[in-house]
Amino acid sequence: MAAGAVLGAPGTARAASTVPVSGSASPAVHAASRVGAVSASQRLTIQVWLKPDLAGAATFADAVATPGSAEFHHYLSPNDYTARFGPSAAHATALAAWLTARGLTQVRADSGRDYVSATGPVSTVQSAFGVRINRYRVIGANGQATVFQSNDRDVSVPASLAPDVLGVTGMDSAPPAASQSAAPSARGPRKAAAKTPTCSQYWAQHVQTLHPAYQGLTKASLPVCGYSADQIRAAYGATWTDTGRGQTVALTEDEAPTAMFQTLTDYARSNHLPAPKPSQFREVQSGTSCATPSHSAAQPTAAHGEAPAVDDEAEMDSEAVYAMAPSANQLMVVGGGCNEDQALLDAALAVLTGDGSHPSASIESNSWQIPLGEVPAQTVHAIDVRAAAEGVGMYFASGDTPGLTVTDSDPYALAVGGTSLGIGAANNRVFETGWSDDYGSLDNGKWSDQGVSGAGGGTSLVYGQPFYQKGVVPASMSRVRVGKRIATNRAVPDIAADADPDTGILTGYIQPTSSGKPGPYQTTPNAGTSLACPLIAGLIADAQQGQKSAFGFVNPLIYRLAGTRAFHDILPVATSTPPQDRGAYIPAKASTGVDVFDSQEHAYTQQVTAKGYDTMTGVGTPNGAAFLAGLRHAAR
Repeated sequence: MAAGAVLGAPGTARAASTVPVSGSASPAVHAASRVGAVSASQRLTIQVWLKPDLAGAATFADAVATPGSAEFHHYLSPNDYTARFGPSAAHATALAAWLTARGLTQVRADSGRDYVSATGPVSTVQSAFGVRINRYRVIGANGQATVFQSNDRDVSVPASLAPDVLGVTGMDSAPPAASQSAAPSARGPRKAAAKTPTCSQYWAQHVQTLHPAYQGLTKASLPVCGYSADQIRAAYGATWTDTGRGQTVALTEDEAPTAMFQTLTDYARSNHLPAPKPSQFREVQSGTSCATPSHSAAQPTAAHGEAPAVDDEAEMDSEAVYAMAPSANQLMVVGGGCNEDQALLDAALAVLTGDGSHPSASIESNSWQIPLGEVPAQTVHAIDVRAAAEGVGMYFASGDTPGLTVTDSDPYALAVGGTSLGIGAANNRVFETGWSDDYGSLDNGKWSDQGVSGAGGGTSLVYGQPFYQKGVVPASMSRVRVGKRIATNRAVPDIAADADPDTGILTGYIQPTSSGKPGPYQTTPNAGTSLACPLIAGLIADAQQGQKSAFGFVNPLIYRLAGTRAFHDILPVATSTPPQDRGAYIPAKASTGVDVFDSQEHAYTQQVTAKGYDTMTGVGTPNGAAFLAGLRHAAR
């Protein structure tokens, strides 16, 4: 990672005995103006990530995930992984001693020796790592200014420790960075919707004629009011034979929901699902609490592109898994701390370290994204490789903007992309295409193109093509220019499910009253790849039911099934597609708008939807019983 630019702060000379490591200033720093220094007395908790034997661990992870190998599904316990591939106790001790000597306190290594954390005032952190921590102002794509905190350059550690350090997290509170493989979307916030927006209970229940036509579209359907569990189950063929019994799905979150088990119970009742048992849901806290949490990672996507009135991310995750796998156990891990990225990574890691003898779950659904450059990529890679070696599948949302993120592009993650899904009156799949909506706004009788919003995807500039993608991902989507050479690299996503806010689900939530007690059960439409990810996780739990071992790192199995009946091959919108299935009409107070589905405008995205594998939807979406049976057969 390149050193961060110094913006308005004096350079800090590095002693000859120190060298820079990953932990640079946020990419946003380069386009920002310095507002001022962060208070020297402000306290930070940083994590210095230790370097495991990544090469050896990756070789082992490939073997345990590949059918036919002698090690297939012979996973390691968390303690065994640490002993075999983790950093040594001596390295962790040396790092802890250095942090203590530099004046930091509460120095401790996590149970798997993945990192050493420490706390101290900004002044002490700056002195220890040779940086200045400032506040910066940047103008976002929506034209609004955001102030964030970041170190101004790469952190430095003693040369004797540097070979054992992957990177450092916890100094910043940066806003989302631009995507790697596409220009940022020009689409700004939509105008406020009417109090009671018109929507449909099923796709094309209500159709609006467009005057004048937009991009050749003369009709568009009103968005759905939020699909029910019954509708979404029918669309992906979930069965009542395979319901995830005996499986545990972990959900990592940045905030604890209000009365989640009661919410889940109410959701089940209103959706005619079996009531959850108290033993099926458990919520735990990872890390420490923070009085003023930051929100720099992905936020939930509300229906019709509106900002959500409530943060119902955790509720949507839990309900999506429950809709697909109502008999599975759920473990909700809520990350703590004042740096959201760090808290989420800590929550993801907590599932893997478990009780030392076993990880806490075999499926981990992570409905969040971290932009490229915001954390050292090797920290995410180390977590994902550990997961694969332990038999835990890491499922990451591909993000709700075109391009890649540090979390979805790792080759040991299953990246879940998004689709636009039409479900008809008889719960039939009317259409499904890649989620990439071109939003047009109608003002004074004229349409204006506001840009594209949609799911993430593309080709990595960092990771080479993993073995499981060979022969499946076409050269047109796997080849990328890296410097002066053309490389064949990792393509994203791997699989997909419904994510378009115009075709989202009806999410239930409970908010606290003014007295602090849980209020009544309420509902709101919601979507995003934050929906697609837990939908896939739930279906994987169904497939694992009754199997001798967990699928773990499932990518090799997924790609073995590419092109078979296990998947709906998601195709681009054709001119022969009925106009009401090519877009959604968005009524609003001041103006109306329309989302044209499956836009592939290069000004906004370099992704495509195509026959076979594509960078919008991967190998496709699950096809019910054929998907479950295919995974089980591929895992033999």
